[in-house]
Amino acid sequence: MKMALGLKYKNEESILEEAGTVTPFLEFPLFKNTGIVRHGFSTRLGGVSKGYYSSMNLSFERGDDPEAVRENFRRMGAAIGVSCEDMVLSKQTHTTNVRIVTEEDRGKGILKERDYTDVDGLITDRPGICLVTSYADCVPLYFVDPVRKVIGLSHSGWRGTVGKIGKHTVELMQETFGCRPEEILAAVGPSVCMDCYEVSEEVIDKFREAFDKENWDQLFYKKANGKYQLNLWKANELIFLESGILAEHMAITNVCTHCNSEILYSHRTMGNKRGNLCAFLALK
Repeated sequence: MKMALGLKYKNEESILEEAGTVTPFLEFPLFKNTGIVRHGFSTRLGGVSKGYYSSMNLSFERGDDPEAVRENFRRMGAAIGVSCEDMVLSKQTHTTNVRIVTEEDRGKGILKERDYTDVDGLITDRPGICLVTSYADCVPLYFVDPVRKVIGLSHSGWRGTVGKIGKHTVELMQETFGCRPEEILAAVGPSVCMDCYEVSEEVIDKFREAFDKENWDQLFYKKANGKYQLNLWKANELIFLESGILAEHMAITNVCTHCNSEILYSHRTMGNKRGNLCAFLALK
């Protein structure tokens, strides 16, 4: 199954599976096996956008034809079993703000204007609502509470990771819906890997402040050019653990967007001449 898209995996463990035919996407067995959610992570394939947006661009903010983008959302929705009318799209600005999504939010960002901004995370307990967040190297964080039937989806670039948006998401699920961290299933989705993510010492200084010194060797290392390689996957795994999520309830991606830029949009590869990927998560 993994050969269908030609993705390069960091290891062969079945953390992610390829699904869909006309509109391919990636999904986590961890969530699929619960039977209570529909979810996925898009690829560049199976859409109608042209040029450097080709073809499954899911951003209205990059200059693409809006009707092409809506058609792409329709195709992704059909592939995972949700409708555009039920989607709610974040308005990301690299914050740690998480929005509680209600029935009134259905369609916002896709078919209706958003009346919110600075929202990088979304949570809900409403069946049928599909949470949607956008990516092109940053880290998608998925949360599913199969006991209280609550879901969350958050965008975590390096700023969101330093600010621990994953922990903020879990805490809001606890405060709002009574979720217990030890019952939450969580995943780190496809994003830039440590080998491909070079950052400055200024960024690393913020990670030194946010994470215990005993973890620094796992999170980053310095190179001869004075720059550092940073591991956002491990950082968010540590944030999950800090939030009380159990190790056996986690799935940490083995798919890098930069390593797979022919199949997944990557800002590190393409700069601003690209489309966006999206993560999708809905309670059945």
